[in-house]
Amino acid sequence: MFARSGHDLYLVGGSVRDALLGRLGHDLDFTTDARPETVTGILEKLCPAVWDTGIEFGTVSAEKSGHQIEITTFRADTYDGQSRNPEVIFGDTLDGDLVRRDFRVNAMALKLVPGEDPEFCDPMNGYNDLVHGIIDTPGKPEDSFGDDPLRMLRAARFVSQLEFTPAARVTQAMEAMAGQIERITVERIQQELDKLMLGADPAAGVDLMVTTGLADHFFPEIPALQLTPDEHLKHKDVYAHSLQVLRQAIAREDDGPDLVLRWAALIHDIGKPDTRAPKPGGGVTFHQHESVGARLARHRFRALKYPNKFIRDVNDLVFLHMRFHGYGENAWTDSAVRRYVNDAGEILPKLHKLVRADVTTRNRRKAERLARAYDSLEQRIKEIEEQEDLAAIRPALDGNAIMRILDISPGRDVGRAWQFLKELRLEEGPMEPEEAEARLRAWWEHHQDGDAT
Repeated sequence: MFARSGHDLYLVGGSVRDALLGRLGHDLDFTTDARPETVTGILEKLCPAVWDTGIEFGTVSAEKSGHQIEITTFRADTYDGQSRNPEVIFGDTLDGDLVRRDFRVNAMALKLVPGEDPEFCDPMNGYNDLVHGIIDTPGKPEDSFGDDPLRMLRAARFVSQLEFTPAARVTQAMEAMAGQIERITVERIQQELDKLMLGADPAAGVDLMVTTGLADHFFPEIPALQLTPDEHLKHKDVYAHSLQVLRQAIAREDDGPDLVLRWAALIHDIGKPDTRAPKPGGGVTFHQHESVGARLARHRFRALKYPNKFIRDVNDLVFLHMRFHGYGENAWTDSAVRRYVNDAGEILPKLHKLVRADVTTRNRRKAERLARAYDSLEQRIKEIEEQEDLAAIRPALDGNAIMRILDISPGRDVGRAWQFLKELRLEEGPMEPEEAEARLRAWWEHHQDGDAT
């Protein structure tokens, strides 16, 4: 259709890169010399769904045979150096379009010719970078990052996704220009961070952000894990430990990449810098670092405009990751086990993985002891679940029953009574409604006298 219209069509960018790596998906990117209105006309004859939400940037999208297609007119943009938004200028040549792309491995194209084999186009020598696993820019990285500072974060993302190594000049430019990332909106930063964290080696991508100073500008709590060594406050390298926990959490994933688990693993100890204190007799403590870390996590993810449920789940994992360590010292009661399950709620499977991943000690006996202790806790949970529904711990009486028994109207007292019964359920396990009613009436009598809490 494009050829009959007198235009060229190229598979381009990440699609060519991924095809060469044997990992081409269902999202296909094309470029063409045809202007957007011509592209729209062609696609509307071929595809059941066409949309033009990106048409101001020369992009027309469509769905065809299970593929998501984006076709963009050659671009030859200019930048104002203040934002990352270019002045969109349509170009006339493929080379002019490819030279403006972020990295050389994304600047390869396949010219699609009817009835002939595709023609491989690689004016930036991206294939050589792909073979050697290198992330480098078509021109000077300073020019590329000056045009669009988000490309620095994309470099870290591709280090994670492709497991490539940045060229020395790219790393040097990132170090010199890290502050330019503040020109980018937090929404775009969040999107790139999540793509990085869902990659094959997010620890490598995170480390590039940290060592170049990029992370200082949007997630300073991560580089802060690099605690200044102190000969009097001996402790493990918290930053290196956190990256290792991330790797070990990934190894425990059983249903694809888990964004919540990965983030929680990376930042589970971000409260340690603020809580480090000398321990009597030598060494160091990080008392309450899980509480401080949960607060810091909430603040940072809100600033990056993450969804509320995501923030809540990561917060809870960070807050709860130390709870288990009381289990090995003294046997937990059934009540303590119930509370552990209840407080974790639906993130309990993630908490299991995080706690186990948090063991990075080189002391084999200690590691084995911790593993046995957590095996024991999971077995206790299983045994209690066989007797009662831990996933839905609720009082024996609901709000309507409470109001009927106590003869009260909807309000604060109903909530207090329900919470009393919930605590009773956690402490003593299931009970019959009759017993729950008797305990409620006794509690209410004390409550009326001002003695209940």
